[in-house]
Amino acid sequence: MSDHASNQTEANRAHFNDAASSYNNRFEKTILQIIHEIQERREWLGVDWVEDSSEDENTTTNLKGASRPVRLLDYACGTGLVSRALAPYVSQCVGIDLTEGMVAEYNKTVENQGIPPSEMFAHVGNLIDPSEPSPAAFKGPEFHNFDIAAVGLGFHHFDDPALAAKRLAERLKPGGVLFIIDFQPHEHMHHHHAAAKSVTHMGFSEADIRTMFEEAGVGKGFEHVVVGKGIVFTDKSDEVKTMTRKVFMARGTKI
Repeated sequence: MSDHASNQTEANRAHFNDAASSYNNRFEKTILQIIHEIQERREWLGVDWVEDSSEDENTTTNLKGASRPVRLLDYACGTGLVSRALAPYVSQCVGIDLTEGMVAEYNKTVENQGIPPSEMFAHVGNLIDPSEPSPAAFKGPEFHNFDIAAVGLGFHHFDDPALAAKRLAERLKPGGVLFIIDFQPHEHMHHHHAAAKSVTHMGFSEADIRTMFEEAGVGKGFEHVVVGKGIVFTDKSDEVKTMTRKVFMARGTKI
């Protein structure tokens, strides 16, 4: 890994470790809004889901004993935003994040809801280190052949998002779906925002994302949608701060 990439990875890890314990509470309204937007578009994603076991968009409980496996890889999972959104429609969620604190929060939430690790569990790790094409910890079959791999608001933190798309595509089964949520192009964040130092890309155009998907081998059926008027990011820390960002969702199928 280059010095720049290594420094960026450490900046991401440090920022999100600091934020982990209070993250769900601070950004609760934003998280629920994004969960709702994902669930509204689940048919658009083009995955053959298990039956919907719940109409409650804030549930994490998925259908027990599904007749066929439908597996989600939630990469850069954080505290589990994408897993929470899609858990009702899959049989297994596997989270991976390089931040120990975020993984701990993800697994604490799962444990508190009585969900067994075999159905939903996050691991500390990095799939997108250019110097490590196949991390030893993630070589097993349980980390391959996913029906859907997703990244929720993580691409703008990656040093090399195109490499991330390729690495995640490798984890999909044929016909699997790569799904990302991220920002439309925007101005640079002010440095008084705590996350500013961990951001490497000021959003992505549709053309940027289409190229990444095609080069990763997941360009079949590519679709890109902008989410309404944007997502309001509300931070309930010392004082309530709000910021509206245009957010897109993109999906493509592995050829």
